[in-house]
Amino acid sequence: MIGAGAWGTALANLLADTGAVVRMWAREPEVAESVSATGENKLYLEGARLNPVLAVTNSLGEALEGAEVVVWVCPVQYSAALLAEAGPGIPPGALLVSASKGIEVATLRRMDEIFAEVLPREQAERLCVLSGPSFAREVVAGAPTAVVVASRDRQARLSAQALFQTDRFRVYTNPDVVGVELGGALKNVIALAAGVAAGLELGHNAVAALMTRGLAEMSRLGVALGAQPETFAGLAGMGDLVLTCTGGLSRNRTVGVMLGRGRTMEEIMGEARTVAEGVATVRAVHSLARRLGVEMPVSAEVYRIIAEGLDPMEALHRLMTREPTSEHPGMSATGEGS
Repeated sequence: MIGAGAWGTALANLLADTGAVVRMWAREPEVAESVSATGENKLYLEGARLNPVLAVTNSLGEALEGAEVVVWVCPVQYSAALLAEAGPGIPPGALLVSASKGIEVATLRRMDEIFAEVLPREQAERLCVLSGPSFAREVVAGAPTAVVVASRDRQARLSAQALFQTDRFRVYTNPDVVGVELGGALKNVIALAAGVAAGLELGHNAVAALMTRGLAEMSRLGVALGAQPETFAGLAGMGDLVLTCTGGLSRNRTVGVMLGRGRTMEEIMGEARTVAEGVATVRAVHSLARRLGVEMPVSAEVYRIIAEGLDPMEALHRLMTREPTSEHPGMSATGEGS
């Protein structure tokens, strides 16, 4: 398990509970010391008791040695450099699973594209991507959870499904790597918008509208990048969007709430311990949408709030006063021709 934040710790503990021998790599020495001494990750998941057999180390080489499965759970913006360091130590036959959500701002690469540029082709082609509505703290507590694992390689995704499946953690498969990765990344941008609406106390109607129209633009960008539209109606799309836009444990929603209440990004980021991936992802989404000519009005206003300091009420006004349009442009009326 490469990464010992809240999500990496939750997945490591889940696998340890199945009887798997798990070694978790942590960048911070205090995380390794905390888990080893107290059975808790006090920095990222305080109060959650972990399986005592879970081992943690600050050595990449020690974590990777002889690994049959490597699960990658590091922030996307730091993954390329870390993967370049870790790559030579990943055993050639190991199953790779990425559980990181986001898009690299500097290059606009997804995680599967980063793996493809660093690892041997045959290894990268078997990459699995794990995503879906899953708060780390609830997974550790054993709350029923359903996720999806995608891979271009059928046997790889079936192997990952079997690895993670438990009576409390249900895993579905999907061949659409691009769609599953984008769903996990783009929903964070819409969660920022939903948080802003909550911070402004705009009511449930506004949040429902943002989620629905946000899902539409997630799907538009996904299809433009080669994803299957059905994926965005599933766990990696709608499922994760609902959780992240409405759940109190959502980091991205929390950042949005603070913005809606008048806090600045500088103030918020100065106090943050954990990464809200949407803050970086919205910049990548803005660049991708412009490059591909995809209309993404909700994401565009989130970008203006985050990157340009636009007042959230002005962003709301811009969204509400756009030119009226059809919900589904191109849809034919019943009984009419195409």
